[in-house]
Order: sequence, then C-alpha cells, then structure tokens
Amino acid sequence: MIRRLTVPNLRIADPAGGASIGDMTTRDNELGAFLRASRSRVEPGDAGLAGGVSGRRVHGLRREEVAVLAGVSADYYARLEQGRERNPSAQVINALGHALRLAPEAREHLFRLAGLNPRLGPDSPRDLVHPSLLRMLETFAQAAAYVLGPALEVLAANPIADALLSPFGTERNMPRVLFTDPRAKEVFADWEVQLSSCVYALRLNAGRFPDDAEITGLVAELREASPQFRALWADHDVAGLTRKFKVFVHPEVGRVELTYQTFEVVDAPGQQLLVGTPEPGSRSEEALTYLASMAEPA
Repeated sequence: MIRRLTVPNLRIADPAGGASIGDMTTRDNELGAFLRASRSRVEPGDAGLAGGVSGRRVHGLRREEVAVLAGVSADYYARLEQGRERNPSAQVINALGHALRLAPEAREHLFRLAGLNPRLGPDSPRDLVHPSLLRMLETFAQAAAYVLGPALEVLAANPIADALLSPFGTERNMPRVLFTDPRAKEVFADWEVQLSSCVYALRLNAGRFPDDAEITGLVAELREASPQFRALWADHDVAGLTRKFKVFVHPEVGRVELTYQTFEVVDAPGQQLLVGTPEPGSRSEEALTYLASMAEPA
C-alpha cells in the first residue's frame, strides 16, 4: 500500500534575523552571482581563447573575455554582473550560456534568473500527488520508487523506498536528512557525492520556483545549520537529478546498490518520480525482496 507522506513544517528562519537564500547582495542579484561563479569555472583554453593562464590572479574567464565571446560590450556585461542591468534579452542570455559553456540545465537556470521563463502561480498543484501517480508507485514491486517535491521532500513512496529511508524516522526532506542527520553518513555509502548532487538540484529548483517559501525557508535553515551546505550553495552550480547510482547501507539488509532514473511529472511542475532498480540476480535484488516482504501487512 502506498503511503502519502505528510511533509513536516519547515523551520523557516525569522525574517527579522535576516536569514534568506543568500545575503542581501546575493539575493538581490542572483543573476550576477551565477554569472561570476560560472565564468570562474571556464578556463581560457577551454573557451578557445589564446594566452593560457599565465599572469592571471584568479581562475576562469575575465569579464572582458566573456563579453567578447558573447558578442556584447564589456560595459554591458559588467552592468549585468553588478546588477545595474536588469532586463537582458533572450538573445543575450543565450549567447552568455554558450560563452560560459553551460550545460542545458544550467542554461535553463540562467534564463530563469534573468526573468525570461514563466513562474508558477500561487495556485499551482505541484504539492499534490495525483492518484494515478500514487497507483503507479504500486507497480514497482522490485524497485524503490518515490515522488519528490520542489524542495526535494518525499511526497509519496512505495513500501521499498519507505523501508530504505526508515533509519531517518519521519523526516523525509532529503536535503535536511543529508546535512543534519548524523545517520546519513552511515546509510549513504557515497554520502559526499549525494551532498553536492542534492544542493545543485535544490538550487536548480530555486531558480525554477523563485517564490517558493518552502525552498527559501529550507535554504535559510541549512545555511545556518551546515557549513558544508553553505559552501556548496556558494558554488552557484546547478544540475538535475538525472540517472544516478546510489549505495545504501541499511541496518536490516546491509549494502544495497541501485541505479535511479528520474522522470519529470509534466502535469505537476516541480514533482519528480524517482525509480531505483538493482541488477537482476544481485544481492541488492535479494535485499529489496526482503524489504518488500517486511513491508507486507501481516
């Protein structure tokens, strides 16, 4: 039987205390911060520029080089980074995405930061898991399947996924689990890999849903609670939850290796269906069978 999970109330920092997704400067100029972080990751040679890195005091491209590659003036690009230019065209943003060698998801994030993508309205049904999707979870009898919301909280899970996450009690927000629950290091064998993957996916969603109070509150909370989260969030890197290999060390069944596929829920923007499957005939498959039998009603 599929259990629809109740997502606990987020512990949102008191606005009077000043906590937010970033400090005031970063919050008011997320586009500039993202551009600066992105150009710092592109070396001149990778962008087809001669001269190498000799004599450079910092890594990455200079502002002037990004401007040349994107076909805009150096002054205009500087104003974009500084937040003095707030209305770039789609053509300019597209050119910057190419100049900075951004992956498709990062380019999408750039467009959204520039205000060039539609935002979800306040009445979006993204926090509801459609009954047909709940029924679909039941069909994955030998896989761990669950639905994530925009703040990467598990909205619904099949019995196997529920059993895999049982060491964390009732907490089902994955960023909070990874960064604040000491058991996460024991359960996730590749814990450090999961940290960066989680933060980059959360930042991608923060760009997609900039007015989402749950994401904003979660980020404020974790920036306060976890130095590791603060450092990864400051990277301004984005990546979606594509195919992933995850290793669990469950207290009941031991090591479980799963390959996850992620599917966007088209009629509920922000929701994603994740399905983790083991190699046929493997010990991990046996472990999932055992977990499924434990979850069956007596």
